[in-house]
Amino acid sequence: MPFAEKAYKANKTVFHLNIGQPDIKSPQLAMDAVANHNLEILAYTRSEGSEPYRAKIADYHKRNHIMVEADNIIVTTGGSEALLFAMGSVADTGDEIIIPEPFYANYNGFATASGVNIVPVISKIEDNFALPPIQEFEKLITPKTKAILICNPGNPTGYLYSKEEIKILAEIVKKHDLFLIADEVYREFTYDNLKHYSILEEEGLDQNAIIIDSVSKRYSMCGARIGCIVSKNKEVMSAAMKFAQARLSPPTFAQIASEAALNTPQSYFDEVIVEYKERRDTLIEKLEEIPGVQVGHPKGAFYCIAQLPIKNSDAFAQWLLEEFDVDGETIMVAPAAGFYSSPGVGLNQIRIAYVLNKESLIKAVNILKKALEVYKD
Repeated sequence: MPFAEKAYKANKTVFHLNIGQPDIKSPQLAMDAVANHNLEILAYTRSEGSEPYRAKIADYHKRNHIMVEADNIIVTTGGSEALLFAMGSVADTGDEIIIPEPFYANYNGFATASGVNIVPVISKIEDNFALPPIQEFEKLITPKTKAILICNPGNPTGYLYSKEEIKILAEIVKKHDLFLIADEVYREFTYDNLKHYSILEEEGLDQNAIIIDSVSKRYSMCGARIGCIVSKNKEVMSAAMKFAQARLSPPTFAQIASEAALNTPQSYFDEVIVEYKERRDTLIEKLEEIPGVQVGHPKGAFYCIAQLPIKNSDAFAQWLLEEFDVDGETIMVAPAAGFYSSPGVGLNQIRIAYVLNKESLIKAVNILKKALEVYKD
């Protein structure tokens, strides 16, 4: 961001491909709920979140074939806090969590804060980031292994786990008495007539499954900072509740907005998904026209990984902001090495978030193409 701010001061236009901040409008009913509140005191809520809101979250999950009750839910300050609660609840300092990589960059930070060691299983762009063979997971399991963590659909790859892959993971965690933590914040965003299959739809996994959820991307409400942790395992939820009590409560106004957002009609999502699919198709088509670029084909979320004919995408991203522009316009990308925990992997990759309109995406990719024509490592 400091390099982007320098670009702004130089009167450059920066197309932000680097962050998953949707440009879709938040539901008006969520905004109205806050604007028209009748609170006289902005008080604490319950540590686990307000009871009416948790009941409505449970109803939402039931509509998605996830049979949970309000007592299986703790409202958190964003999906980030839910992940921290999950890691802190299932693992002690020095324990291990297996994560297919590339993965959401903040998993590294959450693991460090929790004293947890990430054990990566590398998925490859050549395989479109598909789940590695089961043997790759099993040979990494040690007495310190406590969980497998997936993001489904995935950030940064857009990979959507199939029902069969979830069943494979379910068998592994049951066999080795582990937890399966699924970050499902992009559940609504699937394409090509594919359906999301939640880990809590899988029979017999109730005591091993932990879902991480959030309103940030679903309702384009990243600034609300409301998420939740969902599990039928009472010991997990009891431990998570201690973390919740330690930080007192999730924000009141944001819960009001998020509760109202649950009434968002399906038509909102139908329109958003059509828009994202068109953006994805436009982005992939234009990227594949650039010589030397290889790109994963996302089936969900709104990200993709592109492999570039360069050596170091971190240096390239900085150069784009500091030294390059096309008629006063440039782009900001996310170097993909930060989405891996294995050193030296992903150095020539970037993550692109297709959260801009199609015209801006086309312009941004053209800038990338021209940049690659002149960039020298």
